[in-house]
Amino acid sequence: MRMRKKPNLIPRMQRCERVLPKEPEQFCGRWLEAFPERNQLWLEVGCGKGLFSAQTARENPEALLVAIEKVPEALVVAMERACAEDLSNLLFIDGDATGLPELFAEGEVDRIFINFCDPWRRKGNAKRRLTSPAFLKIYGSLLRPGGQIRFKTDNVPLFDYSLETLEAEGWSVTELTRDLHKNGAAEIMTDYETKFHEQGVPICALTAEMRARV
Repeated sequence: MRMRKKPNLIPRMQRCERVLPKEPEQFCGRWLEAFPERNQLWLEVGCGKGLFSAQTARENPEALLVAIEKVPEALVVAMERACAEDLSNLLFIDGDATGLPELFAEGEVDRIFINFCDPWRRKGNAKRRLTSPAFLKIYGSLLRPGGQIRFKTDNVPLFDYSLETLEAEGWSVTELTRDLHKNGAAEIMTDYETKFHEQGVPICALTAEMRARV
């Protein structure tokens, strides 16, 4: 479902410009050098309205979290959340996953979060899924040895596809559950995840590491 266009979008984004680097590619290969008070670099692909982003940054002050989002109407809400909480370890990029190699160097990222991405249900659109082989190759190049992907979704077919694709592409799945919050909230949730949990929808989640460079 397409989000409604937010009023005064540009002025709202301008008021939060401190969390939106104008030329993020200038930090490629030197994110932690530019932010020396942080010792890990985390990436969130598709942050939506930023509920997960803000809480993750708040609870992990040692990490620099960079969240990328291609929908401006969602991005501005996420930026406003970060500014309202005065978070200094959370930045945003207006873009999508295809541009990640221009933004992060090989082996620079410690952890990647992919939460409730578009399942692209039609088989002909499989290559657009954020867990398709092409995207997994990008993530594999950006992660340091031992770096991780954390993936969550409510869509079982997408989860099954992702699990099969990860294993086929040389990843090792180290954690897996098909009902993450069965015994109550198990970890930080996204906006969508909170709604699904309240409705009793099971959340699938996995953590994966590269077995070897691809």
